[in-house]
Amino acid sequence: MKIEDHFRIGSVLKTKGLKGEMQLYIDFDGLEAIKFNALFIEIGGKLAPYFVQSIKYNQKNSAYLYLEDVDTVEKASLLVKKDIYLPNKLKPKKKKEEFTLKDLKGFIAIDETEGELGEITDILEYPQQILAAVNYEGKEVLFPLNGTFIKGIDVEGGEVYLDLPEGLLDIYLD
Repeated sequence: MKIEDHFRIGSVLKTKGLKGEMQLYIDFDGLEAIKFNALFIEIGGKLAPYFVQSIKYNQKNSAYLYLEDVDTVEKASLLVKKDIYLPNKLKPKKKKEEFTLKDLKGFIAIDETEGELGEITDILEYPQQILAAVNYEGKEVLFPLNGTFIKGIDVEGGEVYLDLPEGLLDIYLD
């Protein structure tokens, strides 16, 4: 099982009680609407399957989880701070109006001056701005994603059209 075939929904925060219950941090909106009876936990760079005994959503971004065969605090504590995944086939399709800048990962960035920059490999979120990472001419290049630089987005074609400031790419290439 490859991580690329799955999407991250959150991570295990801590154990709760003595019978293997775990508190989860959920950073995937709308998880309550997805029906699943198994999930995957990343252990040592690989995904391990676990069957869900019960999951209770108590607050936004939080849930309590019991897994089959994880019935002691010792077993549960081995999973603390581990990321949790579901298969991509369970990921709900977004409507156009739900599209966000974070969804640009995997899109091809095309600059008005430089032409095609490459595929957006990562979206980095900072308090003041969102940055996109692209491998351009063998170097990782970061640029801000905002209304000033984005001139258009072709959702179906998977392309984002940009007008980056003159000299921005030169900073990375020199």
